[in-house]
Amino acid sequence: MAQTMKVWDPLVRIFHWSLVVLFVVSYVTGDDESMVHIYSGYGVLGLVAFRIVWGVIGTRYARFSDFVRGPAQVMAYTRALLAGRPLRFLGHNPLGGWMVVLLLVSLALTCWSGLEAYAAEGKGPLAAASVSLIPVAMAHGDEEGHAGKREGDKFWKEIHEFLSNLTLGLVLVHIAGVFVASRMHKENLVKAMITGRKETSSESAPK
Repeated sequence: MAQTMKVWDPLVRIFHWSLVVLFVVSYVTGDDESMVHIYSGYGVLGLVAFRIVWGVIGTRYARFSDFVRGPAQVMAYTRALLAGRPLRFLGHNPLGGWMVVLLLVSLALTCWSGLEAYAAEGKGPLAAASVSLIPVAMAHGDEEGHAGKREGDKFWKEIHEFLSNLTLGLVLVHIAGVFVASRMHKENLVKAMITGRKETSSESAPK
């Protein structure tokens, strides 16, 4: 029977699956501009903030220092992957590690643009704090405040929609990467993110 070890701690797993649910809810309710969309977006932002903190102070395989690797290691892993013999990592592999970073950045920007769009309507924390990047009354230099507000609202909604779709694209690439890695290493990475455990192997990369 293959030996296993705990890799993903409970907080990482809760974060991962909570983010899956909240992102799906936020994306499918994006056209409604409902309170469900707004509060699920707040939830996503809170999860991203938690993951950044946990990436610094969390358990070994949760920390950025464990899976964010330099260009040389990323290129070496990519070449091995294309050759069909990539080295197995217990935590995130070099490409997967950078995908985590890209997803966190994309999610953070998506949430920020959503807050800006909400602020353009005079609502949300950015409107209350008056820290919106582009004041709604100055958007496109309209003399009428209401016209400027409409332009600002339109501008941020378009940015928000673009970033939402970009994040969805990254998610799809991430899913494809999980599928490829699972096939190549003959392991169920989805199950590992549920149980937290992965099989140990002599072929696994150190660290």
